[in-house]
Amino acid sequence: MLLALDIGNTQTVIGVFLKDQLIANWRLSTDRRKTVDEYGILLKGLFADCNLQADKITKAIIANVVPPVSGLFEKVVEKYFGVSALVVGPGIKTGLSIKIENPREVGANLVANAVAGVNMYGPPLIIVDFGTATAFCAIAPNGDYLGGAIAPGLNIISEALFRYTAELPHVRLSKPKTVIGKNTISGMQSGLIYGYIGLVEGLINRIKSEMNCNAKVVATGSLSEIIDSETKSVDLINPDLTLEGLRLIAELNS
Repeated sequence: MLLALDIGNTQTVIGVFLKDQLIANWRLSTDRRKTVDEYGILLKGLFADCNLQADKITKAIIANVVPPVSGLFEKVVEKYFGVSALVVGPGIKTGLSIKIENPREVGANLVANAVAGVNMYGPPLIIVDFGTATAFCAIAPNGDYLGGAIAPGLNIISEALFRYTAELPHVRLSKPKTVIGKNTISGMQSGLIYGYIGLVEGLINRIKSEMNCNAKVVATGSLSEIIDSETKSVDLINPDLTLEGLRLIAELNS
């Protein structure tokens, strides 16, 4: 079995594959204060809940965009699962041709997304990853990774609205009944949800225009379903896209 870890600024997504089938997955808060043993015990408990045996893990792969925990999860995998993890980074085979000024700048999660997108749906593609930041990645008809755009994530915008205004409260990120809010809460929800949809649609349209082709739009990430329900700009959602990409990269490097 393969253990795949996608370590993000807010959440760490963990998946277990049996050959090409994702048989279990979990989302944990990324906590820089946790120790190797704390994460190890937590993972072993999750395995036990799903009747999975840790000693059946034969390979592991990690995509990490949080430098302070770069070595932590490698140690977790080695100590509690007995394997050395492949870490996505320079020198790893991906099959991608990355056409940006410095290919090393592309986040490991975005590389995994692109690998999965090209293999599962075929280019041209626009992949939108709704995480702590929202990343837009453009894949050309020939499969080249062209670059993209990065915007603050919806949770960041919501938190900033609360933190930097004196009288506005924290609000739940859910769709209000009307765009014209009838109170402060619904007005904030309207601005956050529909305003963010405007940002997403605008960037997708501009990227398509520069690509000069009708690229398929694939969304992933923890907030993708909130946005997808209110826009026709997204063609499909795959919440496991990054994990699937990690599986493919692991196979390519095995």
